[in-house]
Amino acid sequence: MMLEQRKKALNEALSDSEEEVRKAAAEALEALEPALHLEMLLQGLESPKRAERIRCLYALEAVRSSRVLPSLLNCLVDADADVRATAVQVIGTRGEPRALPELAKRLRDEAAAVRMYAAEALGHFRDMRLVPYLASVLRDEDSGVVTAAVGSLGKIGSVAAEKYLLAVLRDRRPAVRAEAARALALLEWEDSSEKA
Repeated sequence: MMLEQRKKALNEALSDSEEEVRKAAAEALEALEPALHLEMLLQGLESPKRAERIRCLYALEAVRSSRVLPSLLNCLVDADADVRATAVQVIGTRGEPRALPELAKRLRDEAAAVRMYAAEALGHFRDMRLVPYLASVLRDEDSGVVTAAVGSLGKIGSVAAEKYLLAVLRDRRPAVRAEAARALALLEWEDSSEKA
């Protein structure tokens, strides 16, 4: 197994004469730890215990294997809202473009936390095609969901978000208005002096 070879080489590097190499080897071993236990972590996602499923989700965040994404996507439909919210966060952090359609669907989840983390996760992709999806939740009753969507619109930076952000700048909730003001400053813009 390739990972076992890496682990063996890194264990040997722990005895290197240079401290910098020993330190780098120790850090690399720590980073490889979840990958070495991939099978156990994937099985843990099937545990009846919510805490175990969440722990495994976080551990899989850094594992780069083609087997991880399908398991993470399965967690997006878990009966437990905390598991769904954690799965959304992990997928967003991983930046898996193939997961975009499923993340966008979570904007309609029954749990506000899931909707909020989905809105936040979509901002990691900086894809202007996501603007209408994020705009669709700007009337959500939960201010955390709206604030996350507004922040993501700012991160995406597309001028297409301007009309939505200008409208949200009049929202009744101060936190939403403040986030809209910050997001407006992040949008791309055309310099009219360049057209002359």
